[in-house]
Amino acid sequence: MAILPILVAPDPRLKTKAKAVEKVDDGIRQLMEDMLETMYQAPGIGLAAPQVGVAKRVVVIDVAKEDEEPQPLRMVNPEIIWASDDEELYEEGCLSLPEQFADVVRSVAVRVRYVDHQNEIREFDADDILGICVQHEIDHLEGTLFVDHISKLKRNMILRKLQKARKDQPVTV
Repeated sequence: MAILPILVAPDPRLKTKAKAVEKVDDGIRQLMEDMLETMYQAPGIGLAAPQVGVAKRVVVIDVAKEDEEPQPLRMVNPEIIWASDDEELYEEGCLSLPEQFADVVRSVAVRVRYVDHQNEIREFDADDILGICVQHEIDHLEGTLFVDHISKLKRNMILRKLQKARKDQPVTV
């Protein structure tokens, strides 16, 4: 397994729509394991392949609390097949927008269909933090960041902070 570099906005690769995966093979399974290791190390609760520079529809999630056993979810070609009409405001952050947070409106519950790491089609219902995380990560597959759901003014403020932070970092050779 390997720790993968996480892209930081405004990297244009984060705005690219990911391509469907035809079959879950050893390469995709290895990508999922590397993504899980990267996510745990970051630390985060979700990671989409585009965030590590891979334009494929692959997502990993684990919303288990620190004192709980890990419960990794590996999803290929996930899609929301139902979303509740009820919505709530949630504060979100993202590994690709470090230390930036904003309130985002999301559906309270969703039903998701995906292919698992063994090539089986699965479905599940998600609400609370899992539901938010699933919606957030599937957005990444569409080239959408959580800041795309907030006002242009707030979005531009966050992106300017990230650009400034990038410029202020020392260059390593």
